[in-house]
Amino acid sequence: MNNRYGLNEEQTVGAVILAGGLARRMGGQDKGLVEVAGKPMVKYALDTVAPLVDSLVINANRNIEAYAQWGVPVIRDSLADHQGPLAGLSAALDAMSSDYILMCPCDSPFLQSGLVTALLSACVEADADIAVPHDGQRLQPVFCVVNRRVQSSLNTFLDEGERKIDRWFEHHNVSRVDATEFTQSFLNVNTEEERLSAERVVTQ
Repeated sequence: MNNRYGLNEEQTVGAVILAGGLARRMGGQDKGLVEVAGKPMVKYALDTVAPLVDSLVINANRNIEAYAQWGVPVIRDSLADHQGPLAGLSAALDAMSSDYILMCPCDSPFLQSGLVTALLSACVEADADIAVPHDGQRLQPVFCVVNRRVQSSLNTFLDEGERKIDRWFEHHNVSRVDATEFTQSFLNVNTEEERLSAERVVTQ
């Protein structure tokens, strides 16, 4: 597997699927467990990512047993009060020993394996701190790959009360990955209307 991304034999890749948010626009439902065409959204991400990495965790702050049913470790935020994606990434860096970690959300059922491969390859080949996709209009920062060496800077950033991903990126060597062929990956589900739309795509 490692040769696929340009890693040496000792290096490993991991992933964290973020399912720790409050999903206010979906009435507080646990989005990762919301079904699209009879399948929980987090399972779409699991099925895409698992074959591409050496280890995988789910970041969740409620319904831990429900997420654990897929045999993947479930980790909570180390920070209280749902502090956002970077809190989930920080928890993953604490829990995993991987040299590179992919972060992606649980509510994007159309995540493409090609995007995962492109991000991992870019981060390794450029020896970047972070690889993040650009969809042709803007960055999609919740989908990214980080080098383990960013852990201390991330913890410092969070300790200072900062939470914005883009602001954290400014402190690092970031590889912007052309993801115009993977825009389907960024279609996420935040409302019931969007869930029904995604369901139509899956079942057509």
